Amino acid sequence: MSAAEVADRELALVHDYLLVLRGAERTFAAMADLWPGAPVYTLLYDQAGTEERFTGHPVTTSALQRTGIGQGGFRKLLPLFPLAVERMAIEEHSLVVSSSSAFAHGVRAPAGAVHVCYCHTPFRYAWFERERALAEVAPPVRPALGGVLAGIRHWDRKAARRVTRYVANSRHTQRRIREIYGRDSQIVHPPVEVDRFRAGESDDYFLAVTELVPHKRIEVAAQAASDAGQRLKVVGGGPELERLREKYSERVEFLGRVEDHKLVDLYAHARALVLPNVEEFGIAAVEAQAAGTPVIAAAAGGALETVQEGVTGQFVPPDDAPALKQTLRAFNPDEFDASTIQRHAGRFSAQSFQERFSQEVQAAVEEPAVVA
Repeated sequence: MSAAEVADRELALVHDYLLVLRGAERTFAAMADLWPGAPVYTLLYDQAGTEERFTGHPVTTSALQRTGIGQGGFRKLLPLFPLAVERMAIEEHSLVVSSSSAFAHGVRAPAGAVHVCYCHTPFRYAWFERERALAEVAPPVRPALGGVLAGIRHWDRKAARRVTRYVANSRHTQRRIREIYGRDSQIVHPPVEVDRFRAGESDDYFLAVTELVPHKRIEVAAQAASDAGQRLKVVGGGPELERLREKYSERVEFLGRVEDHKLVDLYAHARALVLPNVEEFGIAAVEAQAAGTPVIAAAAGGALETVQEGVTGQFVPPDDAPALKQTLRAFNPDEFDASTIQRHAGRFSAQSFQERFSQEVQAAVEEPAVVA
């Protein structure tokens, strides 16, 4: 039986938490579109926060849904997520397709079921952002959080052994899956709704589109723009919003979350998108290019797969605010051709993603991988 022939009732779709609609959730939505009506399982769900994108699917949540915690406080539930995802009742499904940047890959599939995991990244706070996670809490709490993260690492490796096949969103993530889980994976780049973007005349501002959390390194971009005397508009919400808004009040404008039509307009008229952090893939970089807008990116991670130096953007060393300052000060968008940038972005369309991902799912159904 091919993946396409699996009936909706035989397939389960799983995502970490569906509280907002950003890159990972949009990728999961494109996956869900392959199987209309298939049941969705997630730790926490906010129908309005995800813009009713999953209303065509019956959604089952974990017991943690009863806490009423949403996007602003779900990190408080961190110690409970591994057990909660294992206890979700994934019953009578012969195929489980998960989308995981933390816990969804740990769902317990029924005996004999095939489990394909699209991995955005292994859980960053447990594996490679541990010190940053500890720095975000009060000193008395750090020993307890350190113990929680150690327990999650142990659980995470065990959970990885239950997955039939991993699909990575980039070479960067593929390396992490091999190093942390000891598993091979195939690469399928995430989908971007490239057709909803359009080119426009460049205005006098640079743009950043990101969740405002420390690991996104938006402070590097804000400091560089301020020092260079350049305008920077920042789209995104998160726990760092108010602190950054107060600190950088002159040249940097923090817009919070904006509606899709407003974001399309911001991309179209930006001089360039600024991507200061190391992204596993970086959907915003492709969105900007779909609008014909070049990208100034940290020379690491997924940007190396989505940005062409001198053609669709420019690279700077990661975490180097002085280098980014010089780049912003000297940057000339007229040196880039919008139509060339847009053609490059077309490689990452939703249709391309769906075709390639469905092939990976079908391959797993026909010949399940042997766990390393």
